[in-house]
Amino acid sequence: MADQLIALWTVFLLGTLFHTQLALIPLFHGLSVLAPHGHVATGISEIASVLWLMLAFFIVPLMAMVGICFFDSRLYRLAHLWLTLIYSVLNVAHLVVDISIPPVAWYQVALMAWLVVVGLGLNGVAYRWFKASRRQSHQPGWQSTH
Repeated sequence: MADQLIALWTVFLLGTLFHTQLALIPLFHGLSVLAPHGHVATGISEIASVLWLMLAFFIVPLMAMVGICFFDSRLYRLAHLWLTLIYSVLNVAHLVVDISIPPVAWYQVALMAWLVVVGLGLNGVAYRWFKASRRQSHQPGWQSTH
């Protein structure tokens, strides 16, 4: 299951990166990509908190993937399960925002819907991985090699 988790996290991160890239592609065709919320930053310091939050959003799954490789405790598996659930809630919220702010970029909505499906798959595998830790703890002498 560790391989499945790492594969799903990788697909999620690549999809998230492409979601960002899709939003920037109009720049290469001379179009504006200004967000419709009306605020235009005049300096990088005005968006520093957004940049730090985006960094955290990308780094946390990377750390989770490394953790899957090196930590096999029941507590880590539980924390990982909760992390996948939090990311699924964030993905659904982002999908709702993408649908509700005109003009709706349906190609972005399609990608976000796919990422929600990937996230739900991640939730399912993370849950099975967590449940497997309970079976492991009841089998004396059994060691996990992933």
